[in-house]
Amino acid sequence: MEYRIKQRVRYSEVAANEKVNLSQIVNYFQDCSTFQSEDMGLGLHYLDQKHRAWLLLGWQIIVDRYPAFGEEISVGTWAYDWKGIYGYRNFDIQDSHGQRIAYANSIWVYTDTKTLSPAKIDEEEVLHYGSEPRIPMDYAPRKIRIPKEFQSADAFPIMKSHIDTNHHVNNAKYIDLAEEYLPDGFVIRQVRAEYKHSAVLHDMIYPRITITGHTCTVCLCNETGVPYVIVEFQEKE
Repeated sequence: MEYRIKQRVRYSEVAANEKVNLSQIVNYFQDCSTFQSEDMGLGLHYLDQKHRAWLLLGWQIIVDRYPAFGEEISVGTWAYDWKGIYGYRNFDIQDSHGQRIAYANSIWVYTDTKTLSPAKIDEEEVLHYGSEPRIPMDYAPRKIRIPKEFQSADAFPIMKSHIDTNHHVNNAKYIDLAEEYLPDGFVIRQVRAEYKHSAVLHDMIYPRITITGHTCTVCLCNETGVPYVIVEFQEKE
């Protein structure tokens, strides 16, 4: 079933241009799905007792327009498919006139937090969430090609402010970190993110940046070059 939250864009949520940035849009989406689970009784404490967690494998987010300070918006989410250990979920942001201004596809894996292995989704949970028609969009593959050529940036440590309730770096934080390497004036039209490994407190991140035409790919890697996440930004032309 569709779940929707109406809210107003706060001053604390906007950047210097008085609009939210992409990582804030990810926060909106993440909060919306989390509140849906909480309201269904399938939230954090429920999952903790079952030793289960939903881990994000990938995003594809398209932004037609960024919400501005003070604007009234609604954020929505719904599941559209279930396959074994995977859940597929759409998101959108609508303005006060009901116009869709941003939307997304996401792929999640149900995980046993004791073994850190994928687990079959509980059929009762599937019935609670239901399934709605998916957004008509050009669905990109989950896998993102890693560029062979790149520029390295200074390594940095994972800090406490990056960590969420699963004790690793939050999904939105990765995108926030990757945005730092975009060229000045780069306005994001689409982002794809592929989450490969979970970074935890005090891990060192070694960024690798590749810019080709209107695309900027940021790989946040460990010291051996294995990516924690690959983030591909496409610029508005």
